[in-house]
Amino acid sequence: MSTHVAQQQYPCAGCGANVEFAPGTNVLQCPYCGHQTALQATGQQVRERDWAQFTGLPRKPVAQLAKHVFRCQNCGAQTESDAISDRCRFCGAAVVAQLDAADQVVPEAVLPFTLDKRQLREALGKWASSRWFAPSGLKKVSEAESAKSTYLPHWTYDTRTVSHYQGRRAEHYYVTETYTENGETKTRQVQKTRWYPASGTVGRDFDDVLVAGTTKVTAEHLDALEPWPLTDAQPYRPEYLAGHETLRYDVEPEAGLDTAKRKIAPVIEQDCRQDIGGDEQRVDRVDTQYHDVTFKLMLLPVWIACYLYAGRAYNIQVNGRTGEVAGERPYSAGKIAAAIIGAVLLIAAIVFFVVYTRGR
Repeated sequence: MSTHVAQQQYPCAGCGANVEFAPGTNVLQCPYCGHQTALQATGQQVRERDWAQFTGLPRKPVAQLAKHVFRCQNCGAQTESDAISDRCRFCGAAVVAQLDAADQVVPEAVLPFTLDKRQLREALGKWASSRWFAPSGLKKVSEAESAKSTYLPHWTYDTRTVSHYQGRRAEHYYVTETYTENGETKTRQVQKTRWYPASGTVGRDFDDVLVAGTTKVTAEHLDALEPWPLTDAQPYRPEYLAGHETLRYDVEPEAGLDTAKRKIAPVIEQDCRQDIGGDEQRVDRVDTQYHDVTFKLMLLPVWIACYLYAGRAYNIQVNGRTGEVAGERPYSAGKIAAAIIGAVLLIAAIVFFVVYTRGR
């Protein structure tokens, strides 16, 4: 299922080709003639959505959202895509969909790319050179020619929590015991523990609890790209997306909130333990109330690269702001075998030296 969407393309004032957002700048730049168009400030602020109001609004489940069909204004070709922004499959022109807030949640914020291709190569080169037992060919990944700049959807949640807990507090004390050792009477201090019931209430404010809004990238890899400078996020504007792929969210905001609650649960439990005090704590039950819940959909910049080795594809992601690299890597069987042989020879040499020295 697909549907034609209203779209935006940004023609170059110099040559007529489509301009693209240039990482690390505040301009749209033509990839052909280099003409730049500065993005004018809008005066808008990043806003949060009120959760209580949002849950009463009608919208389509994400599974029912149709694919976008872009009609390129350059060559007239049609491109079908799940993405919010993409490139024409025929001429490579950048296209950005105009989103319908009646069908889906529209992004409130975007963290623009600052890492360009040169900085990407540096980040990948540093990462590749630091991989122990990696094949020599891994260095080719630093060329990054096939890397794609992609905005990934994420949910952020704010809430004020009040948690009532029940648990136990342990207090240690010591008693003196007498014992006999080799016919001699001795004493020693032995630790004992008394447990007492404990209960109370703790509260905490959480800001921008981050949850991935896409399942197309491994959650473990996304976690490894943190932290993100979320305070640098800008109000959403489609110009930031021009020339970069932008995935549409496939995690519903309700599912995202459940994940956010699981992420903050260990923090609340630690607050409970600190409130219980004593030498040891056990938290048996926590009932948490969530107040003033707000959220937003934010687009985060990630360079996505793929490396082929021994017939297998390895995916690599790079934080488009900090240069942090995460992903899979192959291992060189030859280097591992050489390291093992080297270690065995070194141990044999040490043993031989010790035996020879003692023999003399």
